[in-house]
Amino acid sequence: MKPSLRATWLALGAIALWATLAPVGVRLSHLPPFLTAGCALLIGSLVALPWSGFRWRLAIVPAQTLALGIYGLFGYHFLLFLAFRTAPAVQANLVNYLWPLLIVVLAPLFHKNSRLHLRQVLAAMAGLTGAVLVMTNGQAIETDFNLGYLAALASAFIWATYSLMTQRVAAFHTAAIGYFGFVSGILALLCHFLLETPVALSLNDAGLLTWMGLGPLGLAFYLWDAALKNGNAQQIGLLSFLTPLCSTLLLLIDRQEALTSLVAWAGVLIVGGAWLGRPQTANEAANDPQFEIKSTHT
Repeated sequence: MKPSLRATWLALGAIALWATLAPVGVRLSHLPPFLTAGCALLIGSLVALPWSGFRWRLAIVPAQTLALGIYGLFGYHFLLFLAFRTAPAVQANLVNYLWPLLIVVLAPLFHKNSRLHLRQVLAAMAGLTGAVLVMTNGQAIETDFNLGYLAALASAFIWATYSLMTQRVAAFHTAAIGYFGFVSGILALLCHFLLETPVALSLNDAGLLTWMGLGPLGLAFYLWDAALKNGNAQQIGLLSFLTPLCSTLLLLIDRQEALTSLVAWAGVLIVGGAWLGRPQTANEAANDPQFEIKSTHT
């Protein structure tokens, strides 16, 4: 299998797992957010254990790489849950989902061989429009300023830049993601004990947290990391627009609600945008106008 095709399937696997986060998160919404994140990240770190030499690999992860992992996993979730606590959830989630667009438009700043083409800009805008339709249900967005929006924007920036910077640090085994998740989970639980009221977990809560940890906050990270190491960051960023669509469809199924025409149109925009932003042939690239954004990578 070609590396680009393999990367696409890896990214789609991560997106499918991330899509389950919303339905599970809704069922766990009665729990403090840092407790949820901490438990799930710690469980997710266990996914790395089957790799042989796991402990040995952790011992040689450079400090810079570990810092990047904590920046991505802990920083993203800390700011996202902070946004959900201080701003309207739909609007905060909408701002957070700027990260796929940021991956596409920021890629030339991180990778010297990346160029921003006109059709990729159009593709990103189509995907973002579809995501907006899905998450707002076509309703107007409140314009009152809320500091929570800044937290959501910062979380989007962190995940986009983390995803791009993983291709610039020294190569590390994907199993090291388990170390990132473990340290991030400890930090999240520390925030829980310092900022939130402790609660008792039911058996159902434990089961849902286990799935969340093994899936969207566990295996998804490993798939995402492997996809970024084998594929085109801009293409993967465009594919990630499928996440809000799939998440909404799973919520509709979970709540036994009907699919609306608005969601269907959003799906056309998202899938069409992902197709439009696919890797170009040499002839297509030569005829496609480029936006001159120079890379900072030397």
